[in-house]
Amino acid sequence: MNLLGRNVIERLARFGYGARGIVYCVVGALALLAALGRGGRADDSESAIRWVFAGPFGTILVGIIALGLAGFALWRFVEGLTDADRRGTSPKGLVVRAAHVGSAVIYSGLAITAGSLALGLGRRSQGGHGMQDWTAWLLAKPFGLWFVGFIGLGVIAGGVAFLAKAATGNVTDRLKLASSQSGWAKPVGQFGYAARGVAFVIIGGFFIAAAWYQASSEVKGLAGAFAALRAQPYGWVLLAIVAAGHVAFGVFGLIQARFRHIDAPDLDETDDAVRDALRGAS
Repeated sequence: MNLLGRNVIERLARFGYGARGIVYCVVGALALLAALGRGGRADDSESAIRWVFAGPFGTILVGIIALGLAGFALWRFVEGLTDADRRGTSPKGLVVRAAHVGSAVIYSGLAITAGSLALGLGRRSQGGHGMQDWTAWLLAKPFGLWFVGFIGLGVIAGGVAFLAKAATGNVTDRLKLASSQSGWAKPVGQFGYAARGVAFVIIGGFFIAAAWYQASSEVKGLAGAFAALRAQPYGWVLLAIVAAGHVAFGVFGLIQARFRHIDAPDLDETDDAVRDALRGAS
């Protein structure tokens, strides 16, 4: 593949897929070690970044991760608004594009956290408390509990979509892979998407519980999902499987960084593409 032929946003997107992949490899590996009783922590992406930061060359590595996540957030934003992936304007396509914009917001926040660490600003860890804070704010608003419930349903729907994608094997359709290569990439992606689907369904359930009990303390992120699995009968086995799946999801992110088809407008074309998309939506 010709690197010189790629535009800036495509380079940032590939860098971003790689950075996200590394983060989830660390998340899954730490959770897997915790499940096997070998140390580690069943925690979220922010904690994984802090773990990298505490290691050798942590400042440099976390700075690189921050840049990559910022690039991934930019790609998700452009992808959602300009329909760079040709999702279309069908209800399904619009939902996917909206989810990509939401993903851009989430990864922007994670990039800011990583960047703050790398710059020595000492941003305090929020973990699940950040979600609980804005959930509490939302619950205090008129019809807030309904909004929180709808968020939960949306997260669950995303989890079901991940599980369906894993079940159908439709994970390599946007990768430029030969049939011989997809033979090993597909099961990695299926395992990863299945694990993410399980986590999303559990996290969405936390939001539903928060709306039902009108208590923001019910909201938990990935660390809460891991803890919920660990609390089940044979929970260490369930946690180990889902944790290994998150490692697979991270590895698949590295595969996407190399092989994903990305047809993004360049920086000087992005403003026009976003403007045209907004005009078409209106």
